[in-house]
Amino acid sequence: MLRAQKMAESHLRILNRAVKWFRTKGESKQKDIEKVPRNPMTGWRLWLFRVIAVAVIPTLFFLLLEIALRIVGYGFPVAAIITCKVGGKDACCDNIKFGWRFFSRNIAREFAPFVFPADKPDNTYRIFVIGSSAAKGDPDSAFCFGRFLRVMLREEYPGVNFEVINTAMPAINSHAILEIAKGCARHEPDLFIGYFGNNEVTGPYGPGTIFSSFSASLSLIRLGIALKATKLGQLLTDLLEFAGAQNNTTKVWGGLEMFLGKQVRADDPRLETVYQHFQRNLEDINRIARKGGAKTILCTVGSNLKDCPPFASLHREDITETEEKKWNEIYQEGVAYETTEKYAEAVESYLAAAKIDDCYADLQFRLGRCYWAMGEYDRARERYIRARELDTLRFRADNRINEIIHAVAGNRTVEGVYLVDAVEVFEENSPYKTTGEDLFYEHVHLNFKGNYLLAKTIFKQVEEILPERIKNRRANKSPLLTEAECAERLAYNDWIRYNIAFSILTWYIKEPPFTNQLYHGEQVKQMEQKLKGLKVSLTPDALEKLAAVYRQAIENEPSDWWLHERYAVFLSEGLKDDLAAVEQYRLVSELLPHSYRPHLALATLLGRQGHFDEGIDHALKTLRIKPNCAYAYHYLGSVHQEQGQIDEAIKCYSTAVRLQPDYIEAYNNLGGMLAQQGNLDKAVETCRKGLLFAPNDLDLHYNLGFLLGKLGRTDEAIKELRASLQIDPNFIATRKLLEALAEKRD
Repeated sequence: MLRAQKMAESHLRILNRAVKWFRTKGESKQKDIEKVPRNPMTGWRLWLFRVIAVAVIPTLFFLLLEIALRIVGYGFPVAAIITCKVGGKDACCDNIKFGWRFFSRNIAREFAPFVFPADKPDNTYRIFVIGSSAAKGDPDSAFCFGRFLRVMLREEYPGVNFEVINTAMPAINSHAILEIAKGCARHEPDLFIGYFGNNEVTGPYGPGTIFSSFSASLSLIRLGIALKATKLGQLLTDLLEFAGAQNNTTKVWGGLEMFLGKQVRADDPRLETVYQHFQRNLEDINRIARKGGAKTILCTVGSNLKDCPPFASLHREDITETEEKKWNEIYQEGVAYETTEKYAEAVESYLAAAKIDDCYADLQFRLGRCYWAMGEYDRARERYIRARELDTLRFRADNRINEIIHAVAGNRTVEGVYLVDAVEVFEENSPYKTTGEDLFYEHVHLNFKGNYLLAKTIFKQVEEILPERIKNRRANKSPLLTEAECAERLAYNDWIRYNIAFSILTWYIKEPPFTNQLYHGEQVKQMEQKLKGLKVSLTPDALEKLAAVYRQAIENEPSDWWLHERYAVFLSEGLKDDLAAVEQYRLVSELLPHSYRPHLALATLLGRQGHFDEGIDHALKTLRIKPNCAYAYHYLGSVHQEQGQIDEAIKCYSTAVRLQPDYIEAYNNLGGMLAQQGNLDKAVETCRKGLLFAPNDLDLHYNLGFLLGKLGRTDEAIKELRASLQIDPNFIATRKLLEALAEKRD
């Protein structure tokens, strides 16, 4: 026991000595460390460290994130032109998602489909048309000036393969067109033809736009566009949208009405920025074309002066209340004189009002109209131009835009830049040099005659700059194709005239801001009479003859997908021959395998014939090409509904209204499915949402009244049914239901 105790004490002493030794050594090392002089980081080493910490490391992080996003396939292609396969061969085609860089996805504008060989064939002259809706050929791109130009060139030079590729897109301006030009320049262009300038104020980044914020810095605009071209930029945009940071973005395409709250005065200082940006973009487009080995034709931009009153007017900003009251009294006096055709007296009153305030666009237009009626055409033209310049909804290119085009393109033929003064040509072919409905459908979109005239003018310039190897192959010196001969080759006919007139009246003239224009009632009446005349001419015999016209045009140009598509529409809607229409759409899908359009049409027609499985296949192909196509989801919903698959139908209809919040038919169908499922409250909510977008929809009011009646909310139901009767007093179902509910309430 004693021995064990001694051993323990011995071990304890050894342990204490060890602890003391380690403590002493530690203190000694600490003192040694403290004796070593510190050498803090200074000078260039410190700045290098800061640069690495602040710039290099974050850059590497974002670069790695960008690479990772690309590896996993996140985002969408941003180039205007992408690759595809046609008949097993490599080809280039339009990118349906290009517009996502400038618009929110649900309202993004699209190209008219185009496709061309990836490897440029021998003996080919490749022309790219760049611009916005007027260049695209709205309201029907089958009859844009590019199509006329192609027909003319191929007629005069039958041994040459002229490719005229229309890359124009509605609602864009030179900021977006510059990006399109960059894409075109990568595909061996020979010539660029630019016709644009109408959307510089209202298009992306302009002061009158609804698509993005206005910026005075062109560098910031281009940086933003470049960032959206990256996967990281797309991720950030998607995250902001998901987080609700972009709830103020436009969800539904509402046409020109969307811009009513974005008026811009003629003296707005922001316009000077717009002009500077436009000029810089034009110069850069020329540079890009030249670098790509192409020449450029820039066209001045025409607009309707005589038959398009201003969309909106504002008084001068410093007008007093007293002055405005006096102005209005004199102005109304002039209106009274004008209404009774006392034009001289009206002019006197209008000029007196102009002494108080001559900035009101409508006043200038009324003066133009009165001078025209008096035969003083030069004065009338001056006032019409002044009215356009003062229009505060600036959808038309003004004088300054065309002056810039002149300045950028004039006297630069040595650099391969040429000017086509389309405005001058339009004026020379208009009564008293005042453009109007002879050449334009409404404010800026050229009609068939206007597009023919523009193409004819551009053709003359193209001929001058063609290389000698092509010039020498002109077949003859015969006169250029006439307007009628072009109409025959493009299958332009009374059926097309009727449909274009109907769309112009329905989707333009009868909608704001056109409804705010002076003399609107007269214009509507005139167009309705024209429509009636065209409809009368479309007899069954006439329609059969038109079918022969289509067949002949297709026989002459079997690879022209436009002819096949227009013939398919004619067969389906004109001759009610869905079976024949399906065959034409199948041909279109072969010629345009990258486009969703023929697949969506085939889904609809096949479903109508009861071929649901094949229809579903084409609807799914549509969604693979265009994932946000609400119409395809609606079709799938209708098929599920037909097959009694209520839950699946509800999912598809719900997706359709989410993608297109003003899809009224989808709201009606969704409400019906929800009611059939027994979810009446949700069905009521759905109908009410639909009415926010279409307050005058007969079916929505009726369905809502029916549902409210089922829920026992009789007074609300009666209110909706009465609203339905105001829309259509002869709707028998509404009257019967209303009477039944009234009896039940009493």
